[in-house]
Amino acid sequence: MISIAPFINHLLAQEKWARDKLLPHAGKTACIDVQVMQLRLKVAADGLLESADAAVEPNVTIRVKPEDLPLMAQQREKAFSFVKIEGDADFANTISALSQNLRWEAESDLSKLFGDVAAVRFVAGAQYLVKTAQETHQKIQENLAEYFLEENPMLVRPSEVTAMGAQINKTRDDVERLMKRIEKMERMRG
Repeated sequence: MISIAPFINHLLAQEKWARDKLLPHAGKTACIDVQVMQLRLKVAADGLLESADAAVEPNVTIRVKPEDLPLMAQQREKAFSFVKIEGDADFANTISALSQNLRWEAESDLSKLFGDVAAVRFVAGAQYLVKTAQETHQKIQENLAEYFLEENPMLVRPSEVTAMGAQINKTRDDVERLMKRIEKMERMRG
């Protein structure tokens, strides 16, 4: 299995503050369990990461449902609200802070390979693709909602449910009043 440690270490090498946050956790192991696979990383003495042996008991386990991954990617600041954490809370908080604040400066890395102009264009193109995909996803959701609300009603608007509830309550009250009138009329007759 390919390790993600070199990629994360590339980011950590550029950010001393991030390595400093990890240093107090040197020797600790984190397991990120995504049901279909597990990623185990150990904090080294220099604040970088290395792959950890699967036999080592992790200090913290972060369980992620695969279906939550897209939401986590879209909402990085809320990513840890989608996970279940077991173990060392301080270590988990450090991992959470790093996941929210550690960023890949793709333009800088690409400029070393292709030059500044090409790097700027690559990054702009990638950002455009991501934005277009997000807009397309939003439009599909809106179109499906409209279809299931208007053209093939399988969903009901909340305002319609509230209005129907109010109408049911009014009808019930009207029926109760009518029943009382009928009872009153029968007593008068009998």
